[in-house]
Amino acid sequence: MFLFGAATSSHQVEGGNHDNWSEWEEKTAEKKAESAKERKWPDYIRDMYPSPLSRENYVSGISADHYHRYEEDFDIARSLGHNAHRFSIAWSRIEPKEGKFDEKEIRHYRDVIAALRARGMEPFVTLWHWAIPVWFAEKGEWESPECVRYFSRFVKKVVSELGDDVHFWITLNEPEIYTSLSYLLGNWPPQRRSLAAYLRVLHNLIRAHKSAYEIIKKKYPNAEVGIAKNNIDFEAMGGKIMNRFLKFLGDWWWNSYFLDRISRHQDFIGLNHYFHSGINYGFEKNEKKVISDVGWEIHPESIYPVLKDLTRYEKPIYVTENGVADARDIYRESLIRETLKWVKKAKREGVDVRGYFHWSLLDNFEWADGYWPRFGLVAVDYKTLERHIRPSAFAFKKIIEKWEDS
Repeated sequence: MFLFGAATSSHQVEGGNHDNWSEWEEKTAEKKAESAKERKWPDYIRDMYPSPLSRENYVSGISADHYHRYEEDFDIARSLGHNAHRFSIAWSRIEPKEGKFDEKEIRHYRDVIAALRARGMEPFVTLWHWAIPVWFAEKGEWESPECVRYFSRFVKKVVSELGDDVHFWITLNEPEIYTSLSYLLGNWPPQRRSLAAYLRVLHNLIRAHKSAYEIIKKKYPNAEVGIAKNNIDFEAMGGKIMNRFLKFLGDWWWNSYFLDRISRHQDFIGLNHYFHSGINYGFEKNEKKVISDVGWEIHPESIYPVLKDLTRYEKPIYVTENGVADARDIYRESLIRETLKWVKKAKREGVDVRGYFHWSLLDNFEWADGYWPRFGLVAVDYKTLERHIRPSAFAFKKIIEKWEDS
C-alpha cells in the first residue's frame, strides 16, 4: 500500500518549546524585524498576522499549539485521506536536563502515536529535527566529542519507551542543510562560520545516525530505519564540460556523500525534495519562471531524476518532504499533482518509491524566517489558532483517492 500523508516537526508546530532555537529567537527577533523593514514585501505577506515586520513573527511561542491540538489535527489529516503521518519528537522535552528524562513528555508522545494508530495512520517518527536541549548546546552541540554518546542515550530511552508502536524511524532530518546553514554560512544557531567545524559536525552526524540505527535494530530487528535527506536536482546546461564537472561535484558532495557513508545502516531512504539547480558556470542559474513566496523555484519535474539517481542504493524510498510556501494557495495544487505524476512515472520504471509526505500538514514556524512562509495544507489563524483547510488539501485528497499503486 502506498503511503500518503503530511509532515510536521516538533519545534515548528507544538508551541511552548524551550530549546536552543527558542533562546536564539529571543536574542535575534528584534534585529530580524528591523532588517525586514528594509525589504519590499507584497501586501498579502506584509499585512498578515504576525507580520514579518514584527518581532512576534520571529519568536515561536505557542506556534500552532499542536502539542494540545494534535487529535484535532489528526482528525483533519484523516478526513483528507492521509494514511500516514511524519512527526518529530522534541529532544528538549524528553531530556530537559542532562540525563533526566521527563516521563510526562514520554507519555505525551505515546499518546500522539496511539492517536495516529487509532485513526489508521502509520507513524513515521523523526528523532532529531534540528532543535536541541539547552544543556546539549552548552556542551558544544554536535561539535562535542561526546555528542554521539549524548544522542544515543536519548535514542535508547525513546526507543525503549515507544518502540512497540513504531515501525518507521527517521534518525536525522536533513543533516546537510543543518550543517551548511549553522556552521558554513553561520545563519542558524550556533552561527559559527568554520569549515573545520562544518566537516566535524557532518561526520559526527554520520556517527550519530549509525549509532541510532544500531540501537533501534538491536531492540527491534524488524523496524525500518532511515534518514530524511535533502537531495537536489543538479542539471548541467548546454552539455559544457565545466557544467558537467560542477554537476559531478554537486551530486557527489551534496547528494551522495552522506548516503554513501551510511549505506549499510539504513533500511530506506527518506527523500526531502524542494530544489532544482541549473548549472551554467555556476550553481542555481535557474530560469525561475514560477517561484514560491520565499523565492524558491517551483519545478516539480525535478523529483524524477533525483528518484532515479537514488535507485543505486537499492533501498525503498519515501518522499518524506515536498511542498511550497504559498499563502494564497495558488501553486500548491499544481505542485502536488505534477510532482506525483513524476513520482508515478519513476515508480512505473522500477523505482521502489513507497510513499509521499507533503510539507506541511499545518502552517508552522519556519525557523529563521518565522511565521510568514505558509507551507500548510491547513491554514492556521495565529490570532485564534483556528484551522482552515485550504482548497489544495482537498485536491490532494482526490489524487489520493484515484491513485493506482502501480
